[in-house]
This record gives sequence, C-alpha cells and structure tokens, in this order.
Amino acid sequence: MGRKKSLLASILLLCLGLMSFIPAVASSGVDAAEGRMVYWIPVEQEVERGLLRFLERGFREAEEAAARDIVLEMDTLGGEVNAALEIGKLLRASEIPVTVYIKGEAISAGAYIALNADHILMTSGSAIGAAEPVTITGEQADPKTVAFWRSNMQAAAESQGRDPDIAAGMVDRNIEIEGIKEKGELISLSAGQAVELKMADELVADEEEVLRFLNAEDAEIVRTDLTVSERIARFVTSPYVIPVLFTIGLAGIAIEFFSPGFGIPGTIGIGAFALYFFGHFLAGFAGYETLVLFIIGLILLALEVFVAGFGILGILGLIALVAALVTAAPNVIFGVVSLLIAFAVTAVGVFIAIRHLGTRGVWKRLVLFDDQRNQSGYISQVSRISLMGKKGKAVTPLRPSGVAVIDGVRQDVVSDGGFIPAQAPVEVVGSEGVRLVVRQVKDVQDSSAEDPVE
Repeated sequence: MGRKKSLLASILLLCLGLMSFIPAVASSGVDAAEGRMVYWIPVEQEVERGLLRFLERGFREAEEAAARDIVLEMDTLGGEVNAALEIGKLLRASEIPVTVYIKGEAISAGAYIALNADHILMTSGSAIGAAEPVTITGEQADPKTVAFWRSNMQAAAESQGRDPDIAAGMVDRNIEIEGIKEKGELISLSAGQAVELKMADELVADEEEVLRFLNAEDAEIVRTDLTVSERIARFVTSPYVIPVLFTIGLAGIAIEFFSPGFGIPGTIGIGAFALYFFGHFLAGFAGYETLVLFIIGLILLALEVFVAGFGILGILGLIALVAALVTAAPNVIFGVVSLLIAFAVTAVGVFIAIRHLGTRGVWKRLVLFDDQRNQSGYISQVSRISLMGKKGKAVTPLRPSGVAVIDGVRQDVVSDGGFIPAQAPVEVVGSEGVRLVVRQVKDVQDSSAEDPVE
C-alpha cells in the first residue's frame, strides 16, 4: 500500500514537473521563432497614398509577428510629396530596423524614403537622387516648395547620419558642392558613388547578400504582396489617373445626356466615378459621408432632368457632385484642378459632337432646336394680305380700334387716324400682324357688308 502511495506521489510530481516544463519549452520555442523573420516589402512604381496604406499594413504585420528586420525592395521614379513624407514618418517610427534595398531606381520621393531607412543597400546599376520637386505638368516647383522639400531631405539624411548637403544637392540646383556638384545641376548618384560618399551602406548583388549584411542568412523571409483592393487603390490614387477618371466620368454622363436611352456611355461614366470613390475609400481619403454626398448629387441631377423645375435641383446636384469629387481627392487644390481639366476636355468634346452629330436624347426634350418655316408647314398666323382694298362697314365705333365687317366676316380693326362712327363705310388700307388698318370712305357698293356674319 505504501509502495502504491509513493508511486502515485512520484507520478504526480512527474506530471507537475512536465507541466511546468512545457510552458518553458513553448516560451523558448516562441523566443526562438521571434526575431528570425525578415519582412520583405516591395516599393515599386509611383509613390502615392495607396502605397502608404500598403506599407502601413506591412509594418503592422511585421510588428505583430515580432520580425527582426524589414526590407523595402525599391524601384521607383518618385511620386507624390505628401505621401512620401508620411512614409518617411512610418520608417522613422518603426521599432524594427528598416533596410532599403535599391534594386533599380530611388529617384525623387523614392530617394527621400530611402534616406529615412536605417540601412541603404544598392545593386550595381541602381541610382539614387534627382529629387527636385515638380508640378503635375512637369514644370519646376516654386522656390518655397523647393526650400520646403530640401529641408525635409536634409532632415532625413541627418536622422540616419548621412551627409545633409548631398541630400540638399539632390533637390536644389542652386547649391554648389565642391568636387561633387556644380551650380545648376542635380545630384544623382550611382550605386558606387553612393557607397563612396556614404549615402549608402554597401553594394550588394542579390537577396542573399542583403541577408548576409543583416546577419539573417537563416531567417524566414515573409513576402508582403499587394491585395487586389490595394492594387486598385494604388492605381486610382495616382495623380496622373485621377484627371483621366474625372474626364471619363463626365464625358460618359454627357454623352448619355445627349443621346437617347441609358446605355454604355452612362454606365462607363458612372463606373469611372465608382472606381474613383472605391479606390480613395480604400486609401482612406473618402468616407461614407463623401459617398452619400455623391449619391445625393446624382439624384438631384436626375430629378432636374425628369421633373420640371427652375434649375435649382440641377444646381444643387452639381454642387454636391463637385464637392464629393473634390473632398475625396488626396489634396483639395489638386482635386479642383483635376476637375477643371476634366470639365474643359468634356466641354470641348461635347461641342465637337453637337456640331458634327447633332443632339438627341434628354437634351433634345429640354431645348427647342426646330426652325418653324413655311416650307415645313409652320404658319405663325393667317395672312391678311388678301383683304387689302376690301370694303366693309364698322360694327362698333373705332376709337381707334373696334370691330368691322370686311368681306362678310367680322374682323378686329383699327382706324388709320381719327374716330370712325359705327355703321360708317370703311376700306382696308393696311395689314399689321393680326390687325387690319381701315379708313372711312364715302361710298360703299359692296353688298356683302350689309349683313354681318356672326
């Protein structure tokens, strides 16, 4: 019996020991797994707000997974300044070390993002720099904008121990750096030059060398890819795509307005606006209130077309529609400019279409386009020319207007001068529109005037 008790006690102690050991093993397993993952995130094409949202998701997932490093594989010619500034903040705030691996180009906004990273690695043939700000038309930005962007480039370089003067030379043509840059030029560095000037850490050949630099050869690489919705958001929020979507949307609705029925043009137009709102909603620019405002605008415009009114509904609908489009844009000024461009292009297209193809559909029901000509059977009033010279008798006194019987028919007449008493003989001497002008005569032989015809 005592042996059984001691055996049972031993088993219980063994179980307790195993239970206490299991959490330790699990904990050591988690500790071993944590810090062994490297999140690999592509930074390609344009820098815009859609890219910002994608990177925010990637950084959040990396932090939740307790990754040891984040690698941004970069190949971009730049893009929107405001989006680049936000991405720069994201990199500086990251608790996980960030390495930018420039596999192609890091131009303009791309250069700014790279300068905010803990490490910059470049492949042979890659480049970094040429970060002069330009307008959407490609013209050089004003001095105020250049100074603003230059100071941000310098701050990004200083934050990671890189030369701020070289960073400024990537932006401002007026800066001169002895042995590196002459006045009137922009700095754009090849991979070898960037490493030599300590703007990049090392020249690498491939991903393996990137991992070797990070001492993460045995790490698990987690590749973060764009979802379908993120791809749409990146495409739609591009500053070059927004004016095109506006133009397609306005042109589609305009064509539908001037053609019968509701078909392909109207569907394409509404589809373009829907794509615009969907992409900006995913990118975080447009909220439900913007979408509701847009729908209200469409409803008011439809009511103006199909319900008789004084144009108030149409004006309110247009205001709501424009407000929704502008407020959903990344920048209000940019949204207004894009919309004006779209309006101008659409107006020119509609003018050309009306001139060569004519008008049909709803617009034709709102405006009278027919010429009323006698050749087409239109007669505005009955001609009185045939009554010239006819004689009759005044039925009422003409003071100067009244009624007379002319050629057996009662007519509204007016005297050509003074008062003509009733029953006085008269003669038609003129025809002015609907009026007959008569004159009193001395002798009437027209028997038809004796008996008025009612």
